[in-house]
Amino acid sequence: MTLSVGSDPPRAGARPVVLAATSGTGKTTIARALVNENDDFVFSISATTRDPRPGEEDGIDYHFVDEPTFRRMIEAGEMAEWAEVHGRLYGTPRAELDRAVAAGIHSVLDIDVQGAAQIRLAVEDALLLFVLPPSAEAMMNRLGLRGTEDREQIARRLRSALEELARVGEFDGVVVNAELDPTIDEIRRIARGLVAPTPPSREADRVAQLRADLADVLTSHFT
Repeated sequence: MTLSVGSDPPRAGARPVVLAATSGTGKTTIARALVNENDDFVFSISATTRDPRPGEEDGIDYHFVDEPTFRRMIEAGEMAEWAEVHGRLYGTPRAELDRAVAAGIHSVLDIDVQGAAQIRLAVEDALLLFVLPPSAEAMMNRLGLRGTEDREQIARRLRSALEELARVGEFDGVVVNAELDPTIDEIRRIARGLVAPTPPSREADRVAQLRADLADVLTSHFT
């Protein structure tokens, strides 16, 4: 990883950076860019009980463990957050976050709002940012362009988005992903302590409009 051209120098006080968002917001693209373009950002490697997929490596893509080991880690308080998804366990080992902080590097966590809530309780100084789409139309366009999901899957994502947007107020700040590069730069500067995050209250009207528009889409197209 190398620092992006023209980027600000890293600042002291590295801490975990949690990025949460609804589907169709570009959160994963943002997280990858932060890590790939900056030496002071790194992905937090999750632990999972699922089997490795072709090409995946233990300790690089995931920490692959069996279920008894994972549950022992939970009981020992070694997981900063965890969840069961489709019968498999996924979680963030505290050791990953501690190792990054000790090296002066920001851990980037690309997780959902439930995971973010757990991180808030487990890691006091974590930075929780909710990434918003500029509009419901932009979000729907992105979901439609994926071309990998049927109508029921899209409807499920929209229903989840309504629930997730209702919890934006639990985050330290919000970032609107209208254009990718400025969004990445804003998050980088917030994490480095160069600018303060926009408080959720400042975008309350946008969030309310998003929820209203998504509810209309669900009613008119998926019922």
